[in-house]
Amino acid sequence: MRIRIVDAFTDTPFTGNPAGVLLLPDVGSFPDAGRLQRVAAEVNLSETAFAHPLPPGGAADWALRWFTPTTEVDLCGHATLATAHVLRETGAATGTVRFATRSGVLGTTAHDDGAITLDFPTSPLTPVAVPDRLAEALGAPVLSVHDTGPHIGDLLVELTDERTVRDLAPDVRSLAHHSTRGVIVTAAAERPDLPYDFVSRGFFPRVGIDEDPVTGSAHTALAPYWSARLGRDDLTGLQASARSGLVRTELRGDRTLLTGRAVTVIDGTLLTGL
Repeated sequence: MRIRIVDAFTDTPFTGNPAGVLLLPDVGSFPDAGRLQRVAAEVNLSETAFAHPLPPGGAADWALRWFTPTTEVDLCGHATLATAHVLRETGAATGTVRFATRSGVLGTTAHDDGAITLDFPTSPLTPVAVPDRLAEALGAPVLSVHDTGPHIGDLLVELTDERTVRDLAPDVRSLAHHSTRGVIVTAAAERPDLPYDFVSRGFFPRVGIDEDPVTGSAHTALAPYWSARLGRDDLTGLQASARSGLVRTELRGDRTLLTGRAVTVIDGTLLTGL
């Protein structure tokens, strides 16, 4: 069975967020979850995506699941982008593809210029008090904290400026106590002439990811937050990890469009069958 490693939210190899992608045969269902989890643990990337085609005429075209090295997750942006990229690259699907997932039907649209847009649910934001010891765990002052609701289960934390976000060296183990999934830190871009409007980083130790290189799903919370602050529905976010990546966001009420690019860096064979 072929397995591909795709760098998502970038067009430059070895940047962005790498995801494993396996397109499974049309067998009508997924293999046992334990077997999928073992493959994801072996691949050992933030997420590995498994997809199989669905019968024509239904609400979705493909079924899709995502696994970190330790657990299955409800929503993943970069591995969805990577899967849509592989479908287009192999000719298995073109244009708009609908995926049946644990977060409902998610659409992706491949554009002629090579970009791919994801149609995801917008995460509702609720202001909350700064949790005890959060600033200590981050090692930086906190301006505000928002709960992101059930879609992603993160805390969205605004810090003082872009340099603070970039230089952050948090106690990742302590951050695991502060949210269901992870902690997203963010700040406005330091200058208006930069090719992005805000920066972020994401830490997800509860699901086996100390720092995620580029988190598409986090931008379903970052988009409404910064759109309200900046007064524009179309923005670009830079996730300022060591690998880095750009996510274009478009807020459409209860849906958020996330646009990025992807590049395949490894195309190989899984020798042990599922």
